[in-house]
Amino acid sequence: MIRVPAVSTAPVRSKDYGRQHRALWAELEPALRRAMLDDDPILGDAVTAFEAELAAYHQVRHAVGVNSGMAALTLGLRALGVGPGDEVITGAHTFTGTVTAVVLAGATPVLVDPEGDDGLLTPEAVERAVTPRTRCVLPVHFYGHPVDASAMRSLCDVKGLALFEDGAQAHGARWRGRPIGGFGRACALSFHPSKNLGAFGDGGAFLTDDDALADAVRVRRNLGKIGKYTFGEVSSNEKLDTLQAAILSVKLRHLDAWVDRRAALAARYAEGLRGVGDLTLPVAHPEARPAWHLYVVRTPRRDALKDHLAARGVQAGLHYPVAAHQQPAHAERFRGVSLPRAEAWAASVLTLPLSHEHDDAEIDRVIGAVREFYGA
Repeated sequence: MIRVPAVSTAPVRSKDYGRQHRALWAELEPALRRAMLDDDPILGDAVTAFEAELAAYHQVRHAVGVNSGMAALTLGLRALGVGPGDEVITGAHTFTGTVTAVVLAGATPVLVDPEGDDGLLTPEAVERAVTPRTRCVLPVHFYGHPVDASAMRSLCDVKGLALFEDGAQAHGARWRGRPIGGFGRACALSFHPSKNLGAFGDGGAFLTDDDALADAVRVRRNLGKIGKYTFGEVSSNEKLDTLQAAILSVKLRHLDAWVDRRAALAARYAEGLRGVGDLTLPVAHPEARPAWHLYVVRTPRRDALKDHLAARGVQAGLHYPVAAHQQPAHAERFRGVSLPRAEAWAASVLTLPLSHEHDDAEIDRVIGAVREFYGA
């Protein structure tokens, strides 16, 4: 009698933190023990060690740990001298936090509609948006796909602008073989648990080759402290916790293998969903190694497909269904601004489950459910 393997009916989750940490527990437990029993809870040795490891990974001189990606962006903009009266160009199809960071720095965000099939900011579009008030270009390596970082760097050099990469979703991504994070004056990273390199909580980092910028962010992450009892300026408290740094050091050792696994699953999606219905699949530039932080498809039937998947135990997400310029926090600031392509992306994006924790069978279940929706 032939036995047919049972098909799992367990939900296909977008992220399984428990599965990730169980696989790493033999490495995490001693790291946590050292951090909790032998290290300083604030700016301990684990923070110093992780910063050095992260800088080496990104091939930059400095990595400064902070408590969130937002802190890395905001403190970084201020360290670059960006403030009131300055304009910062960034992509219109982005997470709202990118725009918020510019506003918190006191500057004016200038949003550029996405061009092409990847939704990313292009050097050509940036050049058209430059004005005498432009001080900084803030390209987002969105969904883990790098922008054309070398061309963006060349443009900023010619125009005399600061290039500040937003790498919050691009841990492990490379452009022309080089890690993101070292193409501009600086780069901001997020270690939100959902990221490719995620903490157990929140965290972030500021990357730079510039000694003065690194020193400025180190001071500003720590209340403006320049001595044990001396504060040189008014600033916030944005330090990366020692415990999070210990966890991140363990995970950093696995990052490249995790990105390779994500790429394999993305290829599996591409093979199974190519030509299905009205789906637009993500594309990768031939000179890029995407981090595949998210696998985002587009369809005008997004909501119906999402409901169909949910009924079959597949947890699909939305990244992001409200365009940044239409968020209530920013709507007045962008009143009268037309960004039709960003709005079209927001209305059609659907994130299918993809993480290095997923197995092939889970991805195949998602593919099957999508194909069922389209009658493929």
